[in-house]
Amino acid sequence: MASIAAALQRIKEDPQAVIGSSIIENICVELGLAWRNTALTPPIVIALLARQVLAGNVSNPELIRLAGLDVTAAGYCTAKGRIPLEAVREISRRVCAAAERVAGSHSDYLWKGHRAWHVDGSSFSMPDTPELQAHFGQPGNQKPGCGFPVAHLLCLFSAVSGLVRDVTVSPLRTGDLACAPQVHPNLRPGDITIGDTTFGSYFHLALLHEQGVFGVFPIHQKRIVSFRPRRSYSRPGKLRRKGQPTSRWIKRLGQDDQIVEYFKPAECPKWMSGKEHNAMPASLVVREIRRKVYKSGHRPMVIVIVTTLLDPELYPADEIVELLKQRWNVEGNLRHLKTTMNMEILRCHSVEAVQKELWTFMLIYNLTRVIMMEAAQQQKISLDRISFADALYWMRHARPGGRLPDLIVNPHRPNRLEPRAIKRRPKEYDRLNKPRAQMREALRKQG
Repeated sequence: MASIAAALQRIKEDPQAVIGSSIIENICVELGLAWRNTALTPPIVIALLARQVLAGNVSNPELIRLAGLDVTAAGYCTAKGRIPLEAVREISRRVCAAAERVAGSHSDYLWKGHRAWHVDGSSFSMPDTPELQAHFGQPGNQKPGCGFPVAHLLCLFSAVSGLVRDVTVSPLRTGDLACAPQVHPNLRPGDITIGDTTFGSYFHLALLHEQGVFGVFPIHQKRIVSFRPRRSYSRPGKLRRKGQPTSRWIKRLGQDDQIVEYFKPAECPKWMSGKEHNAMPASLVVREIRRKVYKSGHRPMVIVIVTTLLDPELYPADEIVELLKQRWNVEGNLRHLKTTMNMEILRCHSVEAVQKELWTFMLIYNLTRVIMMEAAQQQKISLDRISFADALYWMRHARPGGRLPDLIVNPHRPNRLEPRAIKRRPKEYDRLNKPRAQMREALRKQG
């Protein structure tokens, strides 16, 4: 993994050139795989799987045509089934680790010296097979036999570089918090985790705090927050008064900025065992921040944040708010995976094969992010302005030995406003029954 850029220059003609045959072979040997010298050895099959995803998740017959190998699609499918999931997962993780070392050497990819991470959940669909139906389940609004299995996906993205560090796959009706502890081992003391209101619960904050990881989350809408100094509160175990906060006020740090103490809820969440619940601390000191956010064409929006970044000198409140506002970037990352790379509907027919396919998507996604980082440095522009799609297309069609050209730079569009509507209906969105300009103007009027 010493030179990802050199490996990327050989993508076009050699089916093993996505990350280099020697790298794949070393990982296969480490996992104890043995093979004969045939047309479909494990290193070749893994490389073909990567090329299949890179080409747009094409079918097996089309992949065989692209690779120009004298094998059948059925033979490739059988050989792919013999590859252990851990081999594909390990290759993807090593690519991410190498890319993180590149990003970690630049202060532009850190926030005040901290690694920042976005955590968010999503889903993807797959073929309707009995095994996948039994394992993942399907949406409740679909009749049995009329729907497709859907998996729950939780991703951990770098907040600045956009690299995906880890993913967890679970049945459809699995909550984000139930999967969050599975991605925590990827975090190290001093990291910052950013998410939506789901992740701002007491127990998730306590788990991060035990690990030395900071959290920045919007406060859940059901939590009562008051910034009045020395206010009263409902004590744990006592009768709770309506409209009274359950947190104890400790210190005022500034306008709508305070330190409070959260107390452990008596009720154990479904995703946590009773033993883990008892091991949680009885209370947790956190910081609450309230700010008005202004956008052109919108009414002011009030957001309230809970964070374990307690020092107001090192972490000013307004800068924490700006950090949280960038959480929307994770939606763009998921859109690149599901729409640009065609991950929304996977092709494999078994649970293990689906996970292999998913981890291959993560591999290609991270390699594309590496290309974007190189292009950003070459073109001297911020990483978020480089087109992900153009970087992916260059990887797909690059000639061996060719230099990285200037990639498309997306226009700077702050406070962009578009209707969440499409003309076709492959998904459950509203129909675009009016001209786009009229709907955009209606959105502006609604604020």
